[in-house]
Amino acid sequence: MAHEIRMAGDEDFFGWLPLFEAYCEFYETELDDAKALIVWNWIRDEHDPLEAVLAVDEEGTPVGLAQFRIVPDTLQATRGIHLDDLYVETGARGTGVGRALIEFVHARSREVGTGGVTWITAADNAEAQRLYDELARRTTWVTYEMDA
Repeated sequence: MAHEIRMAGDEDFFGWLPLFEAYCEFYETELDDAKALIVWNWIRDEHDPLEAVLAVDEEGTPVGLAQFRIVPDTLQATRGIHLDDLYVETGARGTGVGRALIEFVHARSREVGTGGVTWITAADNAEAQRLYDELARRTTWVTYEMDA
C-alpha cells in the first residue's frame, strides 16, 4: 500500500482532526474543540513554528501525522527539528507510514540546518521504540517537566 507524505494544507482540517484526537487519546489527554482549533491554527499560521505533515492513503484519507517545529541548536550554532507528535492509525501501522513520516521530517531538517531531529516518547511505548531504535540513536538525556 503506497502512501503520499505531504505537508498539511488548509483543506486538511477534517482529515487531521481524527488523527490528532486519537493521538491525544493514546496519551490520555482530553481534546476539546477549543484545543483542536488552537493547535490547527498554530499549524496553519505561517508565523508560528509548528508544522504538520500527513500520510495519505490511495483514497486520499490521512492515516498518519507528524507535528514538528524548527528549533535552534545552540551548542552547534545551527537549527534542527523537534518532532512533537507522531501518530499512525492502527490499521496503517506496520506498513512503513511511521518511518516515512520521520524520514520526511528528517529531510526537512536538512533544509533548515544541520541539527537533525530530536523527539521523546513515553517509556512504555515499546511498539514505537522498536521503530525509533532502527532510525535514530537513543540518548542518555533525562526529560524534566515543570507544571504551570
